[in-house]
Amino acid sequence: MLPLISFRAIAPGMALAATACLLLLLDLLPTRGRKDHLAVVGLAGVVLSMILSLGLWGSDERAFNGMVRLDGFALFFNLVIGFATGLVLLLSIDYLRRQGMESGEFYILVLFSAVGMTLMAGAGDLIVIFLGLEVMSLSLYVLAGWFEGRLEAGEASMKYFLLGAFASGFFLYGIALIFGATGSTNLDRIAVAVAGGAARDPLLIIGFGLLVAGFGFKISSVPFHMWTADVYQGAPTSVTALIATGSKAAAFAALLRVLLSALRTVQPDWAVLFWGLAVLSMTAGNVVALAQQNIKRMLAYSSIAHAGYILVGVVAGGALGGGGVLFYLLVYTFTTAGAFGVILLLERDGREAVAVSDLAGLATRHPVLALTFSVFLLSLVGIPPTAGFVGKFYLFGAAVRTGYVWLAVIGVVNSAIAAYYYLRLIVFMYMREPEGSPTVLVPSLPAGLALAVALWGVVQLGVLPAPFLDLAQAAVIPLLR
Repeated sequence: MLPLISFRAIAPGMALAATACLLLLLDLLPTRGRKDHLAVVGLAGVVLSMILSLGLWGSDERAFNGMVRLDGFALFFNLVIGFATGLVLLLSIDYLRRQGMESGEFYILVLFSAVGMTLMAGAGDLIVIFLGLEVMSLSLYVLAGWFEGRLEAGEASMKYFLLGAFASGFFLYGIALIFGATGSTNLDRIAVAVAGGAARDPLLIIGFGLLVAGFGFKISSVPFHMWTADVYQGAPTSVTALIATGSKAAAFAALLRVLLSALRTVQPDWAVLFWGLAVLSMTAGNVVALAQQNIKRMLAYSSIAHAGYILVGVVAGGALGGGGVLFYLLVYTFTTAGAFGVILLLERDGREAVAVSDLAGLATRHPVLALTFSVFLLSLVGIPPTAGFVGKFYLFGAAVRTGYVWLAVIGVVNSAIAAYYYLRLIVFMYMREPEGSPTVLVPSLPAGLALAVALWGVVQLGVLPAPFLDLAQAAVIPLLR
């Protein structure tokens, strides 16, 4: 019997894939050396994908023999991924030309990575999660080393590829062991097997541990985080934004679906594991970030800490914890893309201004940009009325309500530690004078539009979060049935 094929279930991803294929053809046409039109067409494809996701809102169906799911959870993440991809495309247009590395293949790879992300978000089978993971990762491996001839770019790409290949191997081996224990890779059938007593099977336990290693690499949680700082520093800044936002959101989407769909009956067991990962990630990320003098490396360790915050919601579970995770990932996407967007617009002595000292006196010369960057940094700290405060409030609140009070306390303490290195950047912008040549702003209309959208997201989600949080909690409900 042929499986039920429903193209509705993969319509947002198909829109992105079709746009990427269209860009392949458009890139063959003779041009005057400019590739702006490819970015614009790519952005149109992203908008179309998001419109399709909104049009399908409220759907709840399975397709391709249960391997793909169309539900609010997948659609919410499609929107998060769409925002991340769209912002990266806007940030890249003038940035690539300025670096002398403008090429149509860049935009094509960004869209193909987004296809993999949407596939992971809507996967109902471990094999589909792996396929989405590889489609996303292979594109990002290439994008990380886009600046050929730069030593740090080659190092970033090589480390990302080698460690990513090991993580993929662990993930695939974990799938094989889980199949051996349950007889299926379908999440629904695994849930039935686990409820029937397979939870204590050593094969399943080891297989789940290997899955955690694979997911841990993608979300950059301790102790699977060693690639993060080097890749963030060496990759093009717009690609770093995509790795920090879109790929992290897709990995958390797949992880949450596995935990809440297939392993919900044994939540007390895996919650202990993720409790430890959350504490390690928060603490190690923030402590190491304190010593960083490179802003991209600082934000890399900051992203490790934020993975720990998000894991707090994973531990809490249920509609409260899961909804908090979805909402926080949306907040984090706007905030982080905006922060990297500001860095991308700054240059000093003909190079990217990525040192903390490069920000000295920025508020005097470019007050609007300094204020914008300050808002993003305050959101990362979690200071009201920014979206970051609301996101952390819901995550830690979910932990308290489900009995994980000490985990919430550790999260609050870590947020206080993080305030030091975030506020230090604001101090440099407003209270320090530059030494030597000043940092200059490189004008870019597309990047300015991206920053405006990101700033709107941070303010909107901070001032009026309720509608978005309700959508996030409603999106988790299908996983809890």
